[in-house]
Amino acid sequence: MRARKGRRVTADVVPLNRTREPSLDPIMALVATDMNRVNQVILDRMQSEIPLIPELAGYLIAGGGKRMRPMLTLACAALLDYQGSRHHKLAAAVEFIHTATLLHDDVVDGSGLRRGKRTANVIWGNPASVLVGDFLFSRSFELMVEDGSLRVLKILSSASAVIAEGEVNQLSAQRRIETDEQTYLDIISAKTAALFAAACRIAGVVAEREPDVEQALDAYGRNLGIAFQLVDDAIDYLSDGKTMGKDTGDDFRDGKVTLPVILANARGDEAERKFWRDAMHGRRVSDEDLDYATGLLRSTGAIDDTLARARHYGQRAIDALGSFPANRAKAALIEAVDFAVARAY
Repeated sequence: MRARKGRRVTADVVPLNRTREPSLDPIMALVATDMNRVNQVILDRMQSEIPLIPELAGYLIAGGGKRMRPMLTLACAALLDYQGSRHHKLAAAVEFIHTATLLHDDVVDGSGLRRGKRTANVIWGNPASVLVGDFLFSRSFELMVEDGSLRVLKILSSASAVIAEGEVNQLSAQRRIETDEQTYLDIISAKTAALFAAACRIAGVVAEREPDVEQALDAYGRNLGIAFQLVDDAIDYLSDGKTMGKDTGDDFRDGKVTLPVILANARGDEAERKFWRDAMHGRRVSDEDLDYATGLLRSTGAIDDTLARARHYGQRAIDALGSFPANRAKAALIEAVDFAVARAY
């Protein structure tokens, strides 16, 4: 593609790991035995005498997610050579928090597809989805209390509050094309990265490590979470429903002002900025409008630069592990970063 005057078209961004295609296989193999125990906790604790609760919760939990957040708890525990079992219930608590937020998010967004399947709110309705999400939040706090650590309770409860703040902030910014990059980063740091950070940090607590170890794990998870969301927001415009597990252009049609849009709008001429204003306000949402938007994102370098930022935060996540000795767990955690970034390719 020929660059227009004043435009910069960058080279394709490559994953951090250039020797082979990154995968979650190493981290999945590392935590496989522990993950079986976590899954049993999840299965046990989502039960209820009210049949709709396990039916709806089970539908989403079994919906094909990789369970990345609880896997991070387990892998960070392995990194610290933790030999106990507390991390099983806490990893389940992390997954319940995540699942509850998904249920609530789909209601707020009016989503119809997640991980390639119809969303729970489409099948059972918004009220049931919200209430079962509340049930799962309650189960997560039961598991935290059973663990008995006020430190763990503080980390995970604070993360839950921050996630909610991030979602409200995102709702406030919806359809506001004047949203700036810092506001966007604040939103994704809260709604996505906070749980990644907490999931990693609690491993340091159960392993009874020093505060600097907790902080390093927090930094790893937080930067990984930011990179993960940056990639998600880029490939919302690039991938199909089969790959993403949701409809292409959902963010565009919902008026979500993500980083690719922020960058393209800032670099556009007057006509293009008018297009973005109209699009974010719901006046330009056809398939042809989406195609035009995607073209602008490419020609302005907005997609490439969003992915470059993802690589930057991914490298920061890897750097946060620098003080830990090389072992199987560290290698798996590093490859998880490579995988998160490489999903765009």
